[in-house]
Amino acid sequence: MKIALLADLHSNLEATQACIEDARRRGAERFVFLGDYVGYNADPLAVTRLVMAMVAEGAIAVRGNHDDAVLRPDGGAGMNEAAQAGLAYSAAQLGEAERAFLASLPFTAEEDDRLYVHAEPSEPEAWRYIEMPDEAREVLEQTPARLSFCGHVHVPRLFGITATLKLTNFRPVPGVSVPLPRPRQYMVVLGSVGQPRDGERQACYGIFDTRVSEMTWWRAPYDVQATAEKIRAAGLPESLALRLERGR
Repeated sequence: MKIALLADLHSNLEATQACIEDARRRGAERFVFLGDYVGYNADPLAVTRLVMAMVAEGAIAVRGNHDDAVLRPDGGAGMNEAAQAGLAYSAAQLGEAERAFLASLPFTAEEDDRLYVHAEPSEPEAWRYIEMPDEAREVLEQTPARLSFCGHVHVPRLFGITATLKLTNFRPVPGVSVPLPRPRQYMVVLGSVGQPRDGERQACYGIFDTRVSEMTWWRAPYDVQATAEKIRAAGLPESLALRLERGR
């Protein structure tokens, strides 16, 4: 089975639609959404409703830190000003049904030997950013799942522990499949659909093929400029539009 995994959609309707369409063209049979459906960009209502519809059809979705924050009275306390502005905008756009959906989402979901989570699997509600190899090793050693799929850092990565207990640290190349053989353990970081930060403007998502245990990251082109102009029209910070245009 080919499983499409999408993380950090962040109210970017054009990027989300592009990734879903691209995944279907590539034979995706199941969809998993790894959190952060709101914040930053200008279409929180449309993106949340799209994810809701996909879940109603059998997709899996977990909660991200922006989804969690938008439900709280203090909003994005502790986040930077641009993130707080995005959350305030999202909060004003969402209705009761969308809020109830976000509140119903679990922090993790498990399927066979796979764990789905937004930030990292050892402490899902701590929202830690795992970017360094020593941090990844610590997380993997505390996680029983063989395969953990996550987002949060907006940059695609792959960390693994080999049969000889060595840590592998890999930056994936779009379109190049990476085998994830047993009994090795991996943390697969998807990158971002709605706000890439790796210098590439195209939306990022991945497909895991359970038949051969292979992971492939893909980039889906979309109208970045149109999405950036929506941000400006909504009165959101200019820095959010520039992030999309620069891919970082």
